[in-house]
Amino acid sequence: MNALPEPAEGSAEQAQAAIAEEFAFFGDWTERYQYLIDLGRKLPPMPDTDRTEANKVQGCQSQVWLVAGGDASRLDFRAISDSSIVSGLIALLLRVYSGRSATEILATEPRFVEAIGLAKHLSATRSNGLAAMLATIRQHARDALGPQGSTHP
Repeated sequence: MNALPEPAEGSAEQAQAAIAEEFAFFGDWTERYQYLIDLGRKLPPMPDTDRTEANKVQGCQSQVWLVAGGDASRLDFRAISDSSIVSGLIALLLRVYSGRSATEILATEPRFVEAIGLAKHLSATRSNGLAAMLATIRQHARDALGPQGSTHP
């Protein structure tokens, strides 16, 4: 099996700062949505064998499948959606959270959502879906930590 790539940034907080910086280049939300769609198109394909009910994120209007691997010291996530904008949101979440320790995942609030103005520009259903994806990622982190993971929010 191939080694998984290291995250582009050294920490989840650095990833969030880089995302905020990238989105600051765009003048309007039409450009930002296009960038999100472009990010989603760069996600690696997910084999049909991983597109199972067990890997489906509950609470998303679009279909989203998320697969976690690793342990408490490093969790890696793969995910895909049938929606291009949601796939872009997934790409941002993976950039922040994939390849990080369970402790760092649980300690990192998704501040980039507010920093890039995404919170104001997502429909209610997409906001709920983003929250569901984040909750799934956090649950994988809590599970990886075992009994002490249940003490994290």
